[in-house]
Amino acid sequence: MENKDQIVIEFIDKGIWDAIVNGPYTPKCVVDNKQVDKPWSEWTDEERRRVEYDCNAKNIITSSLSMDEFFRVSQCKNAKEMWDVLEVTHEGTSEVKRARKHALIQEYELFKM
Repeated sequence: MENKDQIVIEFIDKGIWDAIVNGPYTPKCVVDNKQVDKPWSEWTDEERRRVEYDCNAKNIITSSLSMDEFFRVSQCKNAKEMWDVLEVTHEGTSEVKRARKHALIQEYELFKM
């Protein structure tokens, strides 16, 4: 199920949402049979555009936060880290969500008029 944030960000560019969900893109090349980060001077226009998705995502996220929220994510290195911090802060971990769900189900089952 898509949430409002996802819909808005995908409207701007689906690549930005991909950077938030999957982390930033880093151009790679093969040197001595090892994959290494490609030097910036050798990036193609397409690779530059893909790297910019993370920058755009960080800008979108930080521009929509209060100062308190901004300070919470200001040390994050990429948009995925920011998103994950905000998600845990506001929704809790998957274990917390599961526990809340079970508590609500139990409360419903015990409910009597």
